[in-house]
Amino acid sequence: MFLGTYTPKLDEKGRFVLPAKFREELQEGIVVARSQDRCLTIETIEAFTARTKELAEAPMTVRQVREYQRMLAATAFDQVPDKQGRVTIPPNLRSYAGLDKEIVVTGVINRLEIWDAAAWDEYSAEHESAFAEMNEDVFPTV
Repeated sequence: MFLGTYTPKLDEKGRFVLPAKFREELQEGIVVARSQDRCLTIETIEAFTARTKELAEAPMTVRQVREYQRMLAATAFDQVPDKQGRVTIPPNLRSYAGLDKEIVVTGVINRLEIWDAAAWDEYSAEHESAFAEMNEDVFPTV
């Protein structure tokens, strides 16, 4: 399970060091992909494969299926973190998420998210009151 908020720095080659507590779980390989909120996700290859299994089996005759498959897969990047636990974010994904030097890595239960630090601060501030007001009407089974 991925939990917590971390603030590693992105180096000039677009790399950052994974938080130490996640390295063992991610050492076999990861997929870095875009998310809908102008952030990036990191998942294990197995988790990414499981998440996209249904999408891969969806009918290509549905336009939204094709579009989602393209936008997700065309920019996804699989890799194995190096021995120091560094992950490289390709330039196209850095551009999409607006990543510069200051980034935030958040644990989101089944994945990590990578945010530009300023964008994360803005997102957090904007959604804090909505989070406080969520109740069983929003998530009746939780």
